[in-house]
Amino acid sequence: MPVWNNYGMKRRHFMQHVATAASTIPALNFLSHVTANAGTVRANQKACILMWMGGGPPSIDIFDLKPDSKNGGEFKPIDTAARDVQISEHMPETAKVFNDLSLVRSMSTREADHSRGRYYMHTSFVPNPTVTHPTFGSVVSHEFSGQRKSLEIPAFVSISGASGDAGFLGMAHAPFVVDSSGRIRNEPSEDNKRRLPGRLSMLEEVESGFIRSGRGDLPKDHLSVYRNAVNLMTSRQMAAFNSAAAAPSLGLEEESSQTRELYGQNSFGRGLLMARRLVEVGVPFVEVNMGGWDLHQNVFQTLRDQRLPQLDRGISGLVQDLKQRSMLDDVVLVWMGEFGRTPRINQNVGRDHWAASWTTMIGGGGLKNGQAIGATDPDGIRIADGSKSYLPGDIWATVAFALGIPRTTVHTSKRGRPMKLVNGGMPIKQLTG
Repeated sequence: MPVWNNYGMKRRHFMQHVATAASTIPALNFLSHVTANAGTVRANQKACILMWMGGGPPSIDIFDLKPDSKNGGEFKPIDTAARDVQISEHMPETAKVFNDLSLVRSMSTREADHSRGRYYMHTSFVPNPTVTHPTFGSVVSHEFSGQRKSLEIPAFVSISGASGDAGFLGMAHAPFVVDSSGRIRNEPSEDNKRRLPGRLSMLEEVESGFIRSGRGDLPKDHLSVYRNAVNLMTSRQMAAFNSAAAAPSLGLEEESSQTRELYGQNSFGRGLLMARRLVEVGVPFVEVNMGGWDLHQNVFQTLRDQRLPQLDRGISGLVQDLKQRSMLDDVVLVWMGEFGRTPRINQNVGRDHWAASWTTMIGGGGLKNGQAIGATDPDGIRIADGSKSYLPGDIWATVAFALGIPRTTVHTSKRGRPMKLVNGGMPIKQLTG
């Protein structure tokens, strides 16, 4: 039997529903069974793409270099298209598009543990044993799902791994996880699909009876997810998950080799290309995961040879592509990890966990970009005198502003406790005006 908790259901159980839905489609070719909706693709739909750097990236070597410090590292800063903003020499393509990006260099979160930092950065709340807070993607899903009637696929998609869950908002707003090729985890085999005919009506009866038994909201949420699984397998919008697929009825074209090369032929680049396709069909929140940042050793070699070339190509490609399609002002871009890395270089030529002073990046979304907000001291050890320090809630409040989600929004936990949007964070004035 599947294992249940207060906030959601096991992904395998959800995919069993997807398999059930698929079994009712004779040809199992769901893309050919729904007439295209001419209004599916809406211009100027607000969305957010989160680039999550799992492990904690060394922003001191990427976006806030300290060349005059003894702990400054091996890399040199270079100028960007934004006046008075410099970044790493190993991010030359991103430097060219920095008029459309901004840095928040005075993050100070005090959570230097991976799990706690990940939770805090995604939810704006520190972990609490009495409540599970929703990741911000689930908040966006909750706020936007009912508004986008033409959206047939999940409103919150996580590519290459999920970093949070829906908490008290319910499993209907949990991240829908795929890999960078668009494959769905735990997707049922074709054999299992063929063996499931006839179960759909039986399952519907069981689910309806369970709801009538009066056991709270969870059975209703379960039925909602189950019905969404049916819709999912019949939606032509699923073509957005395949960056090589042609979907002219959605306003999407087959991606050219030039476009794929623009993003980079790697997992991160493919994930960002998929994210662009998803927001193009109306998905309001997409998270793209890029791990490998827990750099306790060989930090400079790893950054130079592996991480930064992929990061540089992916970010610059996404900005250029969104701008060319006149989408950039409607899509907020966020780059962050759970914390930064120590200004001090350790004995293994690495950097350890550091949450006292570090950098996030934000861009697009119609914000006032092309600037660096806040500063750290000359050694990167603490927030500079006179600089305001920022928390995760301030970043997400800025995103909420760009998406049009009212700052006064209040959600209610399962215990009836009111929860302010992003823990009462405030939009960053330099970005929002």
